[in-house]
Amino acid sequence: MSENISRLREILAFPKQVTIITHRNPDGDALGSSLGLAAFLRKSGHSVDVVAPSEYPEFFNYMHGIEKCIIFDTDPQAARKAVDRAEVIFCLDFNGLDRIDKLGENVQFSKAKKILIDHHLDPEPFTDIEFSDTQASSTSELVFKLIEDLGELSKIDPDLGACILSGIITDTGSFRYGTRVETYRIAGYLKSVGVDDHFVQDKIHNSLNEKKLRLLGHCLYNRMEVIKEYGVGIMYLNKKDYTDFDIQRGDTEGIVNYMLMVPEIVVAAFITEQPTIVKISLRSKGDISVQEIATKYFNGGGHKNASGGGVYASLNDIIDKLKKVIPLHVPKIQ
Repeated sequence: MSENISRLREILAFPKQVTIITHRNPDGDALGSSLGLAAFLRKSGHSVDVVAPSEYPEFFNYMHGIEKCIIFDTDPQAARKAVDRAEVIFCLDFNGLDRIDKLGENVQFSKAKKILIDHHLDPEPFTDIEFSDTQASSTSELVFKLIEDLGELSKIDPDLGACILSGIITDTGSFRYGTRVETYRIAGYLKSVGVDDHFVQDKIHNSLNEKKLRLLGHCLYNRMEVIKEYGVGIMYLNKKDYTDFDIQRGDTEGIVNYMLMVPEIVVAAFITEQPTIVKISLRSKGDISVQEIATKYFNGGGHKNASGGGVYASLNDIIDKLKKVIPLHVPKIQ
């Protein structure tokens, strides 16, 4: 790690044109790490663009600098221009070029120095420098560590820190999973420099509108099945649900976690039938690895307790497939 820090310090020794890219359907960690790093680099004299392949949930609008984020889906020309003019490209919270869709080709053939900051398993070798740690709670945690290792903690102010804390909170489910001692040390430091953790938690968890609340009720009452012998909860949304509730990007964020509030449920699956693909989000408690299930059966991946995937198949086929593989990976309750 020290060698990589030295190389990065050398790259950033003089002002550069920097582009930060994160994955499609950016979540709190993708946005928090990207915007936090952007704020740090701007304070260090660099010109910075932040690019995401697709739009983000509106409730993240409180993050400092998010209004400058370039969205490929709405302005592909500006997004490609930001990549093509970059002298340095940071790739945050993804480990393969397929996660950034059509921007992948631009990044692949760019002559810019490419730097990966990520905590997912098995990163592909498409960057010049890797800051990869699968034990980290989040990519935001790694951004903090990078700033710390550069000896620049004094540049973390409440706005920058709120971005980093947002990423940590969302990727750990408010410190319920994926944490380590380092995670709490970093959160403590952020609070010590004035980050309002109550404000961040409130923005993340208390931003439901009436439509989202009714959608949640529909999911819990009409679309949830519990397989008691394995402690598994399965929830789904079909295309009609998407039309009836006018579901937009971000409206289903976090719904999968509600099933884990039941003590007897150790694995939760949320399956959504989208226009061309069926997506699955998996969460688990303890030692049960949903990452293995996502990777082996659903063209996905992620973390031990939080993973996802997508398959070109029918909704019923995916539900049936999940039920068949559950006994192979989840112990039967005695």
